[in-house]
Amino acid sequence: MRNRDADIVKRLDWITIFLYLGLVLAGWANIFAAVYNEEAGSIFDISQKYGKQMLWIIAAFIIGISIIIIDSKFYSGLSYPIYIAVLGLIVLTYLIAPDIKGARAWIEIGDFRLQPSEFSKLATSLVLARYLSGYGKKITDFSTLFRASLILLIPIMLIILQNDTGSALVYGAFLLVFYRLGMSGWVLVAVVYTVFVFSFSIIYNSFYVSIGIVLLAYGVYWYIARIYKFLPLYTYIVPLLFIVPWVIQYYFVPQLPEFFPFAVGVLVLFVPAIVFIYKKKSKIMFLTYFLTVASLGFTYSVDYIFHDVLGAHQQSRIRVFFGLESDPKGLEFNVIQSKIAIGSGDFWGKGFLQGTQTKNNFVPEQSTDFIFCTVGEEWGFVGSTVVIIAFILLILRIMYLAEKQRSQFSKIYGYCVASIFFFHFLVNIGMTIGLMPVIGIPLPFFSYGGSSLWGFTMLLFIFIKLDSDRDVLIQ
Repeated sequence: MRNRDADIVKRLDWITIFLYLGLVLAGWANIFAAVYNEEAGSIFDISQKYGKQMLWIIAAFIIGISIIIIDSKFYSGLSYPIYIAVLGLIVLTYLIAPDIKGARAWIEIGDFRLQPSEFSKLATSLVLARYLSGYGKKITDFSTLFRASLILLIPIMLIILQNDTGSALVYGAFLLVFYRLGMSGWVLVAVVYTVFVFSFSIIYNSFYVSIGIVLLAYGVYWYIARIYKFLPLYTYIVPLLFIVPWVIQYYFVPQLPEFFPFAVGVLVLFVPAIVFIYKKKSKIMFLTYFLTVASLGFTYSVDYIFHDVLGAHQQSRIRVFFGLESDPKGLEFNVIQSKIAIGSGDFWGKGFLQGTQTKNNFVPEQSTDFIFCTVGEEWGFVGSTVVIIAFILLILRIMYLAEKQRSQFSKIYGYCVASIFFFHFLVNIGMTIGLMPVIGIPLPFFSYGGSSLWGFTMLLFIFIKLDSDRDVLIQ
């Protein structure tokens, strides 16, 4: 037994473990600083947040050790039951959880709140790894991509139902996994394009955004016409299909809806486009027409949802992010105070427990979503850089180990872990310095909370265990 235990310890990747320990302890130190109370008792005083966090850290260490002891094949074999159980817990949370800040995402157990969505990322990673590592599964096949997307869509919809949109957005990280497994880069381009259309549809009038979409599509059409030596006459007729309906609407029937000229144009082009696509077998033409129609529909749906579905508070939050309105004492307050705290740290920082912004509670949610501003204020540029480098090293280390796995299950799971950590790291730090929207997701191992700490610990240590058995084929 001793030889077996010694062998397990030897096979563990201690670089990853030490990075984890360093981040967890640094996170606790910053939580301590963020909520420091001179009159409080020991570091285990559970009346204080740092006392509770210390207990959760000890529990996280026990969870990590337990994961390492369990056989690696357990995580593959029970991936689907774990997934179903976590989804069931999310549904139960929605039914019984109290409304906290507009979301029903936490189950209250005494003074402790359990957030099941933090564990759904783990369950989804296991199921994706299990499914995509199956025989004959290729992400380039539509059926495989569709089923893998469905695995993501189910928890996303359930989490959105809880009104916890920030946690749902984390699932966008899995697109990086799909891309690494061979998904076309054009899918990522389409996602970026969709984000731009969404942003422009909010910043500008949908009519002008639609004009831009049509002009972009026409540019692609003109390029295709030159390749296939189309008659120039056709290239001049196409713009008229949009211009003539617009003239009719603007000068003669102004009561027609704003999207009228675009609807007429794409409908009239439908038959010629299908004929051309069929004769020339042009995928570019097909994608151009399809994306044009989808983009036009999307920009007007964004306009409708933004003005007629979202509440006034949600509209204001989006307008503030895009700089369309200012609310320094309301929606912008957190970010403004966070940037002041980080900037006041200068190069070396003010020193441990010396942060004035921190001690005077100027930054709301400073121990949770905005914990990084404590790092910036007390440890300055140097400390912030060290924390950022530590996260980057951890993510790169996970990616390096994932590439070395013999088992496809372990490799895909490693990609999932790296992508989730990268998304949380990028967005959380980005939102504390005003580069990302405030969507309320924690910084791994730093933000206060037992659910997030345990979730990230389980996510990482399962991969550490899988890596310790990297030469074993796990199905």
